[in-house]
Amino acid sequence: MAWTPATLVVFIGIFSAMGVLTVLEIKRPGGDERQGVLGLTTTRGDRLFISLLGSVYIFLAWLGLFGTPLWIPLGLAIAWGVFCFWKV
Repeated sequence: MAWTPATLVVFIGIFSAMGVLTVLEIKRPGGDERQGVLGLTTTRGDRLFISLLGSVYIFLAWLGLFGTPLWIPLGLAIAWGVFCFWKV
């Protein structure tokens, strides 16, 4: 794995999201369970995992089909993350 500034930003983003989820869990324990459009009962951590996993698939599919630049899949991944935390 190449350690580049982009890699650093990805890891900082993931750990920042985990930090935010930790603070939210301390403020409001229980994980904020709800049932979304996929029929799954999810917590905040589950929704983060689903959004990260989906984002990886979006980027891999884009790279396999189109290559670079990666601005469009970045927008798709952000939209997927918003959808996951809003509806899943």
